This record gives sequence, C-alpha cells and structure tokens, in this order.
Amino acid sequence: MKTTRPDRNLHQSDQGADKGTEGERDEMNKRLSVSGKAADFRTGLKVAIDGPAGAGKSTVAQIVANRLGYLYIDTGAMYRAATWLALQKGISLNDGDAIARAVSEAKIRLAPGDEGSGNRVRVFVDGQEVTKEIRTREVTELVSPLSTLSAVRRVLVARQKELAREGRVVLDGRDIGTVVLPEAQIKIFLTATPEVRARRRVKDLSQLGQQADYETVLKEINERDERDSNRSDSPLRPADDAVMIITDNMTIDEVADAIARLCKQD
Repeated sequence: MKTTRPDRNLHQSDQGADKGTEGERDEMNKRLSVSGKAADFRTGLKVAIDGPAGAGKSTVAQIVANRLGYLYIDTGAMYRAATWLALQKGISLNDGDAIARAVSEAKIRLAPGDEGSGNRVRVFVDGQEVTKEIRTREVTELVSPLSTLSAVRRVLVARQKELAREGRVVLDGRDIGTVVLPEAQIKIFLTATPEVRARRRVKDLSQLGQQADYETVLKEINERDERDSNRSDSPLRPADDAVMIITDNMTIDEVADAIARLCKQD
C-alpha cells in the first residue's frame, strides 16, 4: 500500500476477471440488477474504493462513476438490503445460512439516486423501494455484524464480481480491492480520523431526518472499525497496491478529482 498525495499516479495491470456463461450472467442479473444510464461495457477500468465507515466512499464513488461514465455499484447498500430483508422475515441475524438463502431468492435492484433519496443509490427488494428503510439507525447498527457472516458474504461477493466482470465500474466497500476485485487496475483506500467521520455521519443522518448524538456516533464508529478490522472473513484493510487518501481536510470534490485523475492516467 502507498500512502501518497492524491495527485500521485497509480498504475496497475489488469489480471483478468471471473468468467461465466451468458446464461449464468443473465440469471445473476435477474436476482441483482443495476438500472439507470446504460454503460458501455467494452474493455475499461475496474475501480475499487475501500475504507472505514464514514470515510465518504459512497458519495465519492458515485461522483467518480458519473464523471467517467462508469457504472456505480454500491456494495454497502447490498449488505444493508440483506439486513433489512432478514429483519422483515424474522430471521435470526446469527443464522448466516438462512439469510443467504433469503438473499439468493430475493431480487435486489439498485437505481441511480435522486433528490428524494438524498442522491443516494435507490434500493429495491422484490419491487419494494427500501432506500430510506436501509438507512435507519437499526439497520446501520446491525449491518456490520451481518456482514461478518461468511454464507452471506459468499452470495453477495459472487453477485458483485459478476456485475463488475466487464469493467467500466466503480465499486466501494471494505474488501473490494482485496477480495471482490483484486484485479482492479485502480485501488483506493479512503480514510479520515474517527472524529471527522463521526461528524460526517451525524450530518448525513440529519439530512435523512434522523437525530444523532455525536458522542454516540463516534463510539459506534470506533466499535465498527474494531469489528470490521478484526473479522475473520475479509477484514477491512488496504490492498498492498492501493493508494491511501486521507480526507480529513479535503472536500468531496477534491477527493473525486484526485481519483478521476488517477483513472485517466492509468
């Protein structure tokens, strides 16, 4: 991993991607689809953006994808949708196999954000929009423990790999550069101090109409950092060949500009 100034070039080679038949891809897309502006799936970059909670990954990834004309896949929203689904079905959040079956049988669809969703990716489960429901404090508190369940991760990682197979994609999460897309040509690790991330999270919740206490959110972020970094399956860590960008004193646009420049230089 390289900790460097955002304008430093990162150049990696494409090691190839998972293969699959058209039938397999069609079946996968029936279960998890991404709708909106069609992307040109000819040969293109795979961009992996990882980092801890509150680092601004989703917002930055959406901006970068829009600027490059790439497809944005919000993997965090997928885990949130799985958490919401488990709660709706009354499945124990310790029962990874049961949750994995439910997710496999559900149709999860992601669509571009709009003003009504606060410009966050819109999420649908079996035709029902759950964009706001997956952003509640309850789901936010439970999604991290659920994401440690290997059975659930296998299902969702397989879908993420398939959606990204043709390139021209931007994915954000905690294990994109290390597990989901180790072949990605551009790997970024965004981070900031827990205090900065907590202030950002409080602001985000406020925009969603949810009140949150800063000290409580800071405690939750520190606890989530601990869980994510020490889980046995796909722990949070920078890929060895990632560029780390520390965003404490950077605006969202400055971070997006830095990543877009790296993509254009590759």
